[in-house]
Amino acid sequence: MSAGHDTVERTAVVVEDDPDIRELLVTVLGQAGFTTHTAATGRDGVELVHRTDPLVTTLDVSLPDIDGFEVCRRIRAVSDTYVVMLTARSEEIDALMGLDAGADDYQTKPFRPRELRARIEALLRRPRVPVAGDASSRPATAAAPPGPAPDPVRPAPASSAQVADGLEVDADARRVRVDGVEVHLTRSEFDLLAALGDTPGRVLSKDRLVRVLWGDAYDTGTLVTDADRRSVEVHLANLRRKLGDSPTRPRWISTVRGVGYRLDGHG
Repeated sequence: MSAGHDTVERTAVVVEDDPDIRELLVTVLGQAGFTTHTAATGRDGVELVHRTDPLVTTLDVSLPDIDGFEVCRRIRAVSDTYVVMLTARSEEIDALMGLDAGADDYQTKPFRPRELRARIEALLRRPRVPVAGDASSRPATAAAPPGPAPDPVRPAPASSAQVADGLEVDADARRVRVDGVEVHLTRSEFDLLAALGDTPGRVLSKDRLVRVLWGDAYDTGTLVTDADRRSVEVHLANLRRKLGDSPTRPRWISTVRGVGYRLDGHG
């Protein structure tokens, strides 16, 4: 394991077997100030991440040797790099699999280079503190990347709080417990739960939750797309599954049809 992201140089890894897309990604990341290394297979990608300790990794799902989901799991075993999965698949189950494997974002092809760059920059402004016990967040010693202050959209609660019946969120340690048992969440899942917990009983729209995830990248006139809203839906579906919360008979997270989501329960 390398020392962490504490140097001035920003390093990225692109794992992509299509040479045209690979070159486009190198250009986009280069414009964002990254020194980029590339791999055309999953095994080479994992080795490259292990060797270079990148700040960001883009990962194609359909690779010639092993699929991107397995590659992501292997990357998570050795690195806390921000992973953006890129794929031509648009089904929700594929997005769920990617996020569950440890990806931080999931984008479908064809992607818009300017939006991809903005979303990567937004990722870099999110907290580097790993969710305790989560294999998708390593190591705890990794330094925060340089850049603007974290997203001001959702200030974290000042201390651990029982935000709903049997559901405890510790914002400082970024830990979640259900009936006393710790639940391991990804960064995105925790951020969404914390945002809902900050306003119990109040509905937060999908557009608002997109901004929770992406911060000021979406506070400067950027259009929130259907893909962004689907990403929130996927994260919420994964969050509910991990909490053991039924979407049809929710204990905590209720869907308000056509609007967004609300955290219920009794403190």
